[in-house]
Amino acid sequence: MHTVRYFGRVRPGVEALELCSTHAFPRHAHDQFGLGIIVSGVHRSWSGRGSVEAEAGDFICVQPGEVHDGLPLAGAPRDWQMLYFAPGQAAPRRAASDQGTLEVARPAGHDPALARDFGRLFAALTAPGSDPLAADEAMAAVFARLRRRWSGRPIPREPPPCAVARARARLDAAVRDGLAASVPVPVRLDELAALEGVSRFQLLRGFVRAWGITPHAYLLQRRGQLARRLLARGLLPAEVAAAAGFADQSHLTRVFRRQFGVTPGRYRVALAG
Repeated sequence: MHTVRYFGRVRPGVEALELCSTHAFPRHAHDQFGLGIIVSGVHRSWSGRGSVEAEAGDFICVQPGEVHDGLPLAGAPRDWQMLYFAPGQAAPRRAASDQGTLEVARPAGHDPALARDFGRLFAALTAPGSDPLAADEAMAAVFARLRRRWSGRPIPREPPPCAVARARARLDAAVRDGLAASVPVPVRLDELAALEGVSRFQLLRGFVRAWGITPHAYLLQRRGQLARRLLARGLLPAEVAAAAGFADQSHLTRVFRRQFGVTPGRYRVALAG
């Protein structure tokens, strides 16, 4: 079971969707700050900030770039609403040195007041003819609550070894080079391992330890993020598949749906509307 109601960009820098699904999302990351509420069922996930088992009324959140997954409990469907905020939208800058990113110390929690305020915000952003002022007030209440009760710096992770950092940079470069050439840029595990003179197994193990996913999974999720940006510019899925480095449009659709829960075509139509 997997049903998605994608509302598209409900205001500049903010996207909304509603899901009821038994779908198991593989480990991936978003380039936005995500905040949601579980409406029914139980949602399990893993992240660098800790494991999650969230049930009806609990909030869930992901930081930009945070690797996480999403699983149903015992295969039963869970229903949840999500808002994704572009960097800077979730926390207005207070100074020139402020990056405008709200840090939430836990990936999930139980907070009835936050759930109530989030419900008001989601409705104000997605209901036809809603009042922008009501949405502004609800958004202010949501993030004031998050800052007051849930903000804080997560425990810092050990910096990844140089070989893993270089491998990640090489994968990022492959995505950029593929966009410039409009063809996939192949990357081999031997090449990544050779960047620092380690074995393929050592590179693979170190990458998973540092980033939570394999190099191939990281490359696919980076291509998925690029595809999302290209679709938002109005490109057709077939054009996006080639530009983002996918083998074909079917490959793009499979990866995009696993990562974002919606097909590229529906995502593009929702943004265009």
